[in-house]
Parts: sequence; C-alpha cells; structure tokens
Amino acid sequence: MVSGALNMNTIIATTRKVMQVTGITVLLCLPVQFVQAEEALAGFWQHESDPIWLAMQPDEGVAIMVRNDNRPDRVGFQVVTDLVATDKPKQWSGQVFAAQLGEYRDATITLKNDDRMAFTVKVGFMRRTVEWQRVDAVPDGPTAE
Repeated sequence: MVSGALNMNTIIATTRKVMQVTGITVLLCLPVQFVQAEEALAGFWQHESDPIWLAMQPDEGVAIMVRNDNRPDRVGFQVVTDLVATDKPKQWSGQVFAAQLGEYRDATITLKNDDRMAFTVKVGFMRRTVEWQRVDAVPDGPTAE
C-alpha cells in the first residue's frame, strides 16, 4: 500500500510539473501570436469600391483615414477605435464609425486572407459588411486643375 501511495504521489507531482511547464509555454506563446496578428492587420487598406484608404494601426487600437477623394476633409479621422484582438484567429473587435448613422458602432474586423479585410457592423437585425484590399502604399491623390 505504501509503495502504491508513493507512486501515486509521484505521478501527481509529475503531472503538476508538466501542467505548469505547459501552462508557461502557452502563456509565452500568446504574446507572439498577438504580435503576429497585429502585424497581419497593420498597414494600408483601400475600400472595395470607394476611393478611401485607411492606415490600420492595431498596436494603437485605431484605424485612421489617410485618403478620401470624395471627402478630403475627413483625412485624419479615426474610422476605428478600441481595436483589440479577439480569441479567434485573424479577428478583432472595435468601434467602427458608421457614416450613415453618424456614430460609432460595435464591429468585427476579420482578415479573410492576407490581402482582404472585412468590417462587419450589426445594427438590430441588419448586418453590413464592407471589404478592404491591402495596398503597399497610398497613391498620390488627384491633382487640382
């Protein structure tokens, strides 16, 4: 009986050590995954159909409008605030400015692939998704004649 109890105690102690090491490993990997997710989202994005470009800055929790050919007065506006990674891969939550409503709304931001991003805003039973294409740089704006 005593040797059985000692073996069980050894098993329990070994299991605890493995769990502690595994837990530390998981905790150490989380910041790396978060940084990789931030890097995947960071950069310039062009609206799917309008001449609007954003600079996604997940490390600061915002997206800034850097060019808008239809409304140049909106350049510098924070389109996204409170941007944070969720527990799902390639997904963030935040507040997105809904121009039609004139206010920020809860939104889910998803990387569909390395070059496609989607903002999904839900208002009541309605849901709207706007897609963005990654670009290397924001092109020069139109010249005034």
